[in-house]
Amino acid sequence: MYLQHLPGGVIVRPARADDLPRIVGLLESDALGPAEGLPGATEESYLRAFEAISGEPSNELWVATDEDGDVIGTLQLVFFTTLSWNAALRAQLAGVRIAASQRGRGTGSELVAWAVERAKSKGCRVVQLSSDKRRVDAHRFYARLGFVPSHEGLRLVLP
Repeated sequence: MYLQHLPGGVIVRPARADDLPRIVGLLESDALGPAEGLPGATEESYLRAFEAISGEPSNELWVATDEDGDVIGTLQLVFFTTLSWNAALRAQLAGVRIAASQRGRGTGSELVAWAVERAKSKGCRVVQLSSDKRRVDAHRFYARLGFVPSHEGLRLVLP
């Protein structure tokens, strides 16, 4: 199993199915969390999604754990090739969440920096993400890490 030790005793490892309750809890713990999921999400639907992610070599779900093994953060990396940027491999960073108890301690910065290095190691030329416009604090966080608001994101929710 792939493990990466970050400063402060944080360990990054691939997510496991038994991490799902904590991952979903992190996703739903912030102010916009419940709006992120579609109505009717169930334990089974999350498990199906986890299995689909795990079955795609270009799709990675990671967790950060503390020294006791408790999940304190999560993120997803999706790798894809585009014809733009000279046929560059890109990484899409998604679902970045850090437990409230860990915010302000550098855990989020270390986890995102780790993800950027992971993308570089796979040959990516771009790491991109989207963030809800209402996440002003998150935008400041990503700007501190060197991300720039270069595009306008759009979404079409399908019935």
